[in-house]
Amino acid sequence: MEPDSSLPTEQSDAGMLRGFWYPALLSATVSRGKMRQAMLLGTPLVIGRDAQGRPFALRDSCPHRGMPLSYGCLEDHFLECSYHGWRFDVHSGQCREIPSWVTGDKLKVDRIYAVHFPAEDQDGYIWVYMPDSEKRDEPVPPAPRLPVFSSQYRLTHLSADLPVSVDHGIIGLMDPAHGPFVHQAWWWRTRHSIQQKEKTFEPIPNGFRIQAHKPSANSAAYKLLGVYGQPITTTIEFVLPNMRFEQIHCGDNWFSSRATVTPITASQCRIDFCAAWNVFRRVPFMVSIFRIFARMFIGQDQRTMQKQSEGLKYNPHLMLIDDADRPAKWYFQLKQAYLEAKRTGQPMRHPIPGPITLRWRS
Repeated sequence: MEPDSSLPTEQSDAGMLRGFWYPALLSATVSRGKMRQAMLLGTPLVIGRDAQGRPFALRDSCPHRGMPLSYGCLEDHFLECSYHGWRFDVHSGQCREIPSWVTGDKLKVDRIYAVHFPAEDQDGYIWVYMPDSEKRDEPVPPAPRLPVFSSQYRLTHLSADLPVSVDHGIIGLMDPAHGPFVHQAWWWRTRHSIQQKEKTFEPIPNGFRIQAHKPSANSAAYKLLGVYGQPITTTIEFVLPNMRFEQIHCGDNWFSSRATVTPITASQCRIDFCAAWNVFRRVPFMVSIFRIFARMFIGQDQRTMQKQSEGLKYNPHLMLIDDADRPAKWYFQLKQAYLEAKRTGQPMRHPIPGPITLRWRS
């Protein structure tokens, strides 16, 4: 089989899509009146909260001489650069004061801006919107929200750094065939449980969905829901730029998760996993128990990506096969369609024409 030309053979910033929200930091790690450094899409950021607790995000660079603003002083909703005392409104980036400025100079202080980015709290994260540099005036959509299906539920977060580009992180996230080899455990599945799978995929805006179906019979974790005595269905979606949603329903009981592959730099990304559920809500220490198993699961992916990065650094020729790698192919086609729509200003042409049934063994 010939190498697939759609696969990235080197790590570059071409894989990082702009015009989307990305989770930058856990909300709980940034307290009122404090700031922290972060990196998204190769852009250094200073993220903080003003005196009222509202989040903000600025490029971590003073427009005067490039001093990181994160070394400065935050007062109310103004950030003062530590080098020359220039003060900026943290929500607009507008410069409000230059201590060395002499009245009568032609400099118009209020026309100077530090680069700022929209920031929102949602699902326990501070999200930052990374606009297209050529279309900064486009309307900013609401930040993504994890679907929940009742007023009472548990919520938790996990993350893991990956030494690969966001493209490799994402196609690893959606890969349906690695489970029996990477996630071998008594509570999940083993390589001896491999069986043929058949799932129907359908297009959705900016992504695709596996239609509601019964969970895999060779996954012990799903079998636990059998105690409720109700039919179990699961739905899985992928949505640009980087989000995988899974919803499991068993009568009035549910589990909802979102895995996001957050691009940090051209050669590094991070899995941000957020889950909410009302199943077994009254079981003592349920959040702690879930985190133990989820951390083991994510850790297996992390170690696999660390090993994969050793081979990727030599830019080998790669390939994708049908049907197991078809979702990865769709991901690259969706990216191309999105970028083409941005370039031309025309509606995005979805690469998936309609429902398609794929078959693979896992």
